[in-house]
Amino acid sequence: MSTPETTLAVYDRIAGDWDRYRDRRLTERAWLDRMLAAAPRNKGKRTVLDLGCGSGRPIATYLADRGAHITGVDGAPRMTDLFAQNLPTATVHTADMRGLDLGRTFSAILAWDSFFHLSPADQRQMFAVFAQHAAPDTILMFTSGPDEGVEMGEVVGEAVYHASLSPEAYRDLLTRHGFEELMFVPEDPDCGGHSVWLAKFTGA
Repeated sequence: MSTPETTLAVYDRIAGDWDRYRDRRLTERAWLDRMLAAAPRNKGKRTVLDLGCGSGRPIATYLADRGAHITGVDGAPRMTDLFAQNLPTATVHTADMRGLDLGRTFSAILAWDSFFHLSPADQRQMFAVFAQHAAPDTILMFTSGPDEGVEMGEVVGEAVYHASLSPEAYRDLLTRHGFEELMFVPEDPDCGGHSVWLAKFTGA
């Protein structure tokens, strides 16, 4: 039975196969472009915090190729080893995103297909982590389920846990932690059915 606590061990175990077989068609491109277009530049360069960065391919590589400096965070050591090999000029940390404190802010914070592996309680706590790494106008983008629920998925033949809050709960958390919702598209047909949130940190 997969649980939130077994997810990192699963991804560590399958890291090589995940990197080898991960779909490289980049159906996420339009959303990544939206995030970059909205994100402010810091001294001429966008900085992106990629939470649950995996091996860095294809998403972090795409962002880096467009001039962003990437800081990857993943709790699976074999994934961060691959990330370091695939993006040698980027920064990477082997760490659990829960309770993360890097002591700096970023132009954009991305949690694509990663945040939703956390339990509902941990997802709620993550909004304080997002805010801690955000400056005025920082863009936050994450994927969730289309509505509240828990289900099991599969990655390279391994069971993995997924959970989602309701859209109303995410909206409340965004507002309470100083984020303004820019877009929410549930089950986007142009992005492989991903449910995607885009928000801006106002600090208000």
